[in-house]
Amino acid sequence: MTQFLEDQLTADLLRNIALFGALSEDVLCLLAATLPTIRYQSGDVVFREGDPAHEMFVVLEGEIEVLKRSRRGSESRVAVLGPRDTLGEMAFIDMQNRSATVRAVAPSRLICVTAEVMESLYRTDLKAYTLIVLNIARDLSRRLRVTDGILADFVANVLDEFMQRARTGRPPPP
Repeated sequence: MTQFLEDQLTADLLRNIALFGALSEDVLCLLAATLPTIRYQSGDVVFREGDPAHEMFVVLEGEIEVLKRSRRGSESRVAVLGPRDTLGEMAFIDMQNRSATVRAVAPSRLICVTAEVMESLYRTDLKAYTLIVLNIARDLSRRLRVTDGILADFVANVLDEFMQRARTGRPPPP
């Protein structure tokens, strides 16, 4: 069961999260007083693939899994996230519906960063808004580099298997 909490965040806590890197003390204090935290129990869904996206999250405690549906309809785990990791941040970049399902695999506590908070920062502190967006872009770039490596290894393994089967005359697996 999802539970909204009034747990007080602190500027010190936010300062150690990459999403909020390089923000001023004033902005960190404002965000600490503004951003809610939400608790999820193991098995709770944070959001589903295809849902409208209006917020992103930062994991404070616990463990979250990211599930992606294939074209055939099966779900596969593509990532496991833990403390200080962000999720749902693509919503602030591409303005599309959720690209994956996210579920708690352990009791978890997340910070919720809403589109309204980001819009308010945009209107009142463009520098802070820009820093957060750059931090999101850095994280997405890092994740893309990791994914590129995984994909290159996968393709190489599939090609190696294909070539080995071709050399030995073995048929492909069913």
